[in-house]
Amino acid sequence: MSETLYDFAVIGAGMAGASIAAELAPHARVLVLEAEDAPGYHSTGRSAAFWEECYGGPGVVPLTLASGSYLREHGFLSQRGALYIGRAEDRDEMDSFVRQFDGTGVSIERLRGEAVRARVPQLREEWCDAIYEEPCADIDVAGLHQHYLKALKTAGATLECRARISRFEKEAGGWRILSESGESWRAAEIVNAAGAWADVIAERAGARPIGIEPKRRTVAQLRVAPVAPDDQPLVLDISGGFYFKPDNGRLWLSPHDEIPSEPCDAAPEELDVACAIDRFERATNWTIEAVERRWAGLRSFAPDRLPVYGRDPECAGFAWFAGQGGFGIQTSPAAARLGAQLLLGLEPDELTRGIDRARYSPQRFSDMKARLTG
Repeated sequence: MSETLYDFAVIGAGMAGASIAAELAPHARVLVLEAEDAPGYHSTGRSAAFWEECYGGPGVVPLTLASGSYLREHGFLSQRGALYIGRAEDRDEMDSFVRQFDGTGVSIERLRGEAVRARVPQLREEWCDAIYEEPCADIDVAGLHQHYLKALKTAGATLECRARISRFEKEAGGWRILSESGESWRAAEIVNAAGAWADVIAERAGARPIGIEPKRRTVAQLRVAPVAPDDQPLVLDISGGFYFKPDNGRLWLSPHDEIPSEPCDAAPEELDVACAIDRFERATNWTIEAVERRWAGLRSFAPDRLPVYGRDPECAGFAWFAGQGGFGIQTSPAAARLGAQLLLGLEPDELTRGIDRARYSPQRFSDMKARLTG
């Protein structure tokens, strides 16, 4: 039993928890509690992450663009490019996609016909319309995660693994946090960075759940002929039916699924892999020689699909850093800096200046409820 009173207890040591703890630790006493044997077991360790300016929609773009310079400066990005593809019947959807990003600062251009297949020669002819995003890059997810874990430890934060939380008790000065194994810790504030378990943690602390819903995403590694060149772009169906990218002579393929799930150790379903393969074969001329690996992870979304950063307006001493969907890794530098500034009462800096804090505040859900019941 620890009698140290930490300023912040961060729940979860995936990318969300590690990054915000690293930003808080130089300014405060920080404890990070991770349920698994090691950090990053769930979504962080299963990500096929890419830094893609449009991913998550216009509301996420400010976080993505702000994070890009940090990720490049620290060597976590490798140039890839992204190609959203469609058929003639998808033209209206392509036009709508371009319009929604007008004025956001993303770098996209329209391609048609042979210019599309020049990027990916194996595409079938009917996939004749595309939007190309040159800045898209692969992210060294493991390297970025270790970067934050090292930073939080260097700054003096304490990381405890195998710390499955059973309950929280309010006490003078903050909280007592109790684990299933009987350990306990004390902290002035709780920072909920528990990913798929965010609403579960909120309920155990007596906070109102926001409605953050985990959704399963499946990925399969294929061996194809001819071999997919590693310099080809990430390819995404404009209608959301699939995406794929080359990786060391193989292809990573996803059906772009978002299957509602309970918080769990996610596993791939054969039907989802089969759907991905069917869509892939309808769009390309590659021959699939083998499905070598398959895996799944959970992405967790708030009801409006925007992340949730900041103190809960109804539960004192409880803050949210959750609901980051599939874009939590690519936005982690700006998001963690912003989250820490909110909790520490700091002004924006060069990384977060211009980001609308209210857009991501948990207060928006209380305001929405008031309007609905008003």
